[in-house]
Amino acid sequence: MRLYAASAYRSYDVQKRLYNGYLKRDKGNVALVDTYSARPGHSEHQTGLCVDFTTDSIGGAVDDKFENTAAFEWLSENAYKYGFGLRYPKDKTDITGYKYEPWHYRFVGREVAIEITEYGLTLEEYLAQ
Repeated sequence: MRLYAASAYRSYDVQKRLYNGYLKRDKGNVALVDTYSARPGHSEHQTGLCVDFTTDSIGGAVDDKFENTAAFEWLSENAYKYGFGLRYPKDKTDITGYKYEPWHYRFVGREVAIEITEYGLTLEEYLAQ
């Protein structure tokens, strides 16, 4: 298994290009695009604190197939030890506002990552405590 970062830091311009590309693909449906892509200036990628992971077993794709890989299983069991947490969990889309992204992890620090993982929290829920 080879786990690697497919995307990490993005500039405003890169995020703008991505977001506008999604808008074009989805025929201007802003409400839909906003469920899976942050608007420029609002992306966690622009903070440098998140990573989209992938693996060779899915051809380096950044999509839902990642959930069925050994790499995802390893991250699920170990990411918190390194200060990372799954940012957009499957059962928390109503809280995060984003669709499930098994590949998207955010660095929150080891102590916070342990608590988020232990209690099954999103970053939003943790910050609201």
